[in-house]
Amino acid sequence: MSQSVAGNKTPACFHVRGLRRVYGNGASAVEALRGVDLQIPERELVVILGASGSGKSTFLNIVGGLDQATSGEVLFRDMDLTTASAAQLTQYRRRHVGFVFQFYNLMPSLTAWENVALITEIADAPIAPAEALALVGLADRMDHFPAQLSGGEQQRVAIARAVAKQPSVMLCDEPTGALDSETGVRVLEALVDVNRNIGATTLIITHNAGVAAIADRVVVFADGRVRETWVNPAPKSPRDVTW
Repeated sequence: MSQSVAGNKTPACFHVRGLRRVYGNGASAVEALRGVDLQIPERELVVILGASGSGKSTFLNIVGGLDQATSGEVLFRDMDLTTASAAQLTQYRRRHVGFVFQFYNLMPSLTAWENVALITEIADAPIAPAEALALVGLADRMDHFPAQLSGGEQQRVAIARAVAKQPSVMLCDEPTGALDSETGVRVLEALVDVNRNIGATTLIITHNAGVAAIADRVVVFADGRVRETWVNPAPKSPRDVTW
């Protein structure tokens, strides 16, 4: 049975205990995560802050099944990601996780609709590409190629692509990092709308501390550890965020 977050009756989407990740051996070893303990409830929008090298991207890669822990435990609901095989992690990513990165990774020879349709062909219960694009405000741009779209529109296509398979989890690594503030607001609005509409637990990594104002929960990483967390009782609209 899924565990609940302490002080909260909402079940935990992720339950992390003693998570460590070490790269290399001996004197050259780098300890990216140094014993992370964290619980993230289902359906929340969580902003993860921290300087470069704080461990936040390593954490996101492990909970996304892209990297494996050196030690510790990461539970996605009742699935232990730290003991899962490569095949099990592939199925986990395919069935449950939508990824959004700083760079859009769109196929330049395909339209927005076709870029989203690529994901729906391998998903178990996808939504239509047109519906996914409408969710991020691009219903009138689906026949355009990436070169015909602005940076913010391309990022919203990437979000629609992640959303189209109806993931349980959305993992976003610096999704506004390559964008100006006005365009970044539109991308954050799309992520908030997706979180509220499909109920995917959403983790957003960012260097921009102002983005924390839109979150249900904020987690701050420093030196491979969780330095602090807090719950935001009244998340702001992205339009009201100070960049």
